[in-house]
Amino acid sequence: MRSLRELLLGARMALAGGVSGWLRASLTALGVGLGVALLLVAVSMPNAIASRGDRMAARDDVSYAETPSKSDTTILVGFADTTFHDRPIRGRLLQPDGAHPPVPPGLAEVPRLGELAVSPALARLLASPDAALLRERLDYPVVAVIGDEGLSGPTELAFYLGVDDLEGTLRLTSFGQPRTPSLLDPILSLLVVVGVVVLLLPVGLFVAAAIRFGGEARDRRLAGVRLLGADARMARRIAAGEALASSALGLLTGAAMFLIGRSFVGRIELLGLSLFPADIRPDPLLATALVVAVPAAAVGVTLFSLRGVVIEPLGVARRAGDARRRLWWRLLVPALGVALLLPSAGDLSRGGGRFTMVPVSAGLVLVLVGVAALLPWAVQATVRLIRGGPVAWQLAVRRLRLDSSTSARTAMGVAVAVAGAIGLQTLFISVESMFVSRTGADLDRANVQTYLYTDNDWDDVRAVEAALRGTTGVEAAFTWVSASATVPETPASARDSDPTVESRQVTIAACAVLREKANLDSCEEGDVFVLRASAENNFGPAPEPGTTVTFGYGPENGTRWTVPATAQVVDARPDPAGRVTSGLLLTPSVLPVEALDAYDVFSYVDTDEADRDAVDRVRNTMWTLSRIGETTVLTAEVKVHEFAMVRRGLLAGAAVTLVLIGASLLVGLLEQLRERRRVLASLVAFGTRRRTLAWSILWQTAIPMALGLLLAMAAGVAIGAMLLRIIDQPVTIDWPNLAFVSGIAAFVVLAVTALSLPLLWRIMRADGLRME
Repeated sequence: MRSLRELLLGARMALAGGVSGWLRASLTALGVGLGVALLLVAVSMPNAIASRGDRMAARDDVSYAETPSKSDTTILVGFADTTFHDRPIRGRLLQPDGAHPPVPPGLAEVPRLGELAVSPALARLLASPDAALLRERLDYPVVAVIGDEGLSGPTELAFYLGVDDLEGTLRLTSFGQPRTPSLLDPILSLLVVVGVVVLLLPVGLFVAAAIRFGGEARDRRLAGVRLLGADARMARRIAAGEALASSALGLLTGAAMFLIGRSFVGRIELLGLSLFPADIRPDPLLATALVVAVPAAAVGVTLFSLRGVVIEPLGVARRAGDARRRLWWRLLVPALGVALLLPSAGDLSRGGGRFTMVPVSAGLVLVLVGVAALLPWAVQATVRLIRGGPVAWQLAVRRLRLDSSTSARTAMGVAVAVAGAIGLQTLFISVESMFVSRTGADLDRANVQTYLYTDNDWDDVRAVEAALRGTTGVEAAFTWVSASATVPETPASARDSDPTVESRQVTIAACAVLREKANLDSCEEGDVFVLRASAENNFGPAPEPGTTVTFGYGPENGTRWTVPATAQVVDARPDPAGRVTSGLLLTPSVLPVEALDAYDVFSYVDTDEADRDAVDRVRNTMWTLSRIGETTVLTAEVKVHEFAMVRRGLLAGAAVTLVLIGASLLVGLLEQLRERRRVLASLVAFGTRRRTLAWSILWQTAIPMALGLLLAMAAGVAIGAMLLRIIDQPVTIDWPNLAFVSGIAAFVVLAVTALSLPLLWRIMRADGLRME
């Protein structure tokens, strides 16, 4: 009971002291609250990802089951995905087979013929003045808005369009598929684990630093309590009560920030990702652990900080100087981390195998905590060796000699964040080649590829090319027909089994187009070319001259055609997309396309790169020709979807963490200035120039930060090397990346210092000497 009263007394003292006490409590609550808010976001991510996945699974319209028969309860679905100004738009064409079709999630009914249902974000985009080209493409009356349950996120662009010409497309009896969690590639899982540790550990350090705000004022209050008869143990319990009150206030502040921020989540799209506010729900177990951990950490940090303080009943908290720090245990922490990481070396050799998450996570945490533990020792050891310099420099060094802990604590989070970022980026750059492939596209020949399905005559194929060439902003376009032909297996390969057939690619186009796909010495209408088999051809050897092939569905029902003996054997060349064609090349008069049961029409288009809307005009042209066609912008490289998602997620988290770092640094610096306001005002009163004091504040921040960045670079390189050993990749140092990450950290520090200058000018006025 007595201990409880002392804890309650400490809680009352944390909020006492008039304006100064409330300001001190507010700064502590703000510092702790920033960290708590981000931690609440982190513990909400499992629910957010699960909710997003559930909605996408509920609207899934890709079925691998046997196609159902047409009935009153079935619907035809066509894929009409498109893009506007590099923003993807999910589009579906719907054609009910009867009066009771399944309805996609988010809609009350299926749109009728020519009616459009759009997502709220697409509705806003269509209404914007810059979307004239998109309005031309989606020139239909909007009759409904897709509800949240039918969207992946609030900023998703999506539509459903009612049509009546979808014969031969996908037929469904219902929307949605059972959600089966997909397992990430082990290397991507490693990236996620490293990213989570790197992003969250600095947050924990900032929370711990914020708990120690106002330490000197607290020591003076405890000295007053000692004067009233409290002993040392009572003083510590009172200090613990103050810490509990401050942490509780920080929890409430963080919860308020979280709730306020969550209400704006639906308006934010970060690197293509967006979530509904309802998705951001903290996991109950993790949130409970957070509520318990923050006050426990507050008490632990406070009692730990009092271990070197002698509190006497004379109104002062006396220290025996800034005692020399021990180095051995600070080296032991990262050494233990390395010891945990080393056994995992080679676990993901060449992209296979798996790794154990616990030792890798624990090892990373210990190495990064080791960076934080080494920084105070490095700052103390360095400032003891510094001599001389300008007045501002000497003021900063003197202050760091008296108390280097406060400035070092401020720099710890930045150092840990930079070390983790360097290690993570080193890993990213190394594994990028495993998930990013070069397409080989020649963007000087074409930068857009189009596709549509048709079963009409060659005049319609020519019309596609003419329409594309007539589109504003198109400099060149060429079109060809791609079909499949079946050829009997050679007797040698079918000797021990029943005769089967194999499919071969056939390309039909004018000579100018065929020259884009093969090295032709000459080409005239009526020519046939056989492409030599090569390692790049994925469809097997082409039919030899004299071979009879069949176009259509089966040898009995299709069109039979014999490769003429005059066919020339030629070598293929990569087309503008970087692909190597195989099989046969035919000029249009050789085989009328009307004889084919089915074929695809492809085009390569070269647009004016200076015309921002040229590609969207091409999309509009293709939409008028076929709503289920595709228009793809050619790129030099292609990323695996999961890799791109992991990278975007981590970059989004890094952006949020960077904002927290800046905000926490600013709050910490403001608290330091508030604690030293009388000293600074006294120096100004004795004639010290304000510019000198401003430079001294900058140096006082810059020295620990520079030492922290040096430690961070060394630790980041070491972390990157150990992570590369896990995936069995050669260790290389990316110096530009290292300089870039460090430069961002330095910029944040300079920006924070600049933002603190207005308060510095204000507290250096004469009224800063006033004392209540």
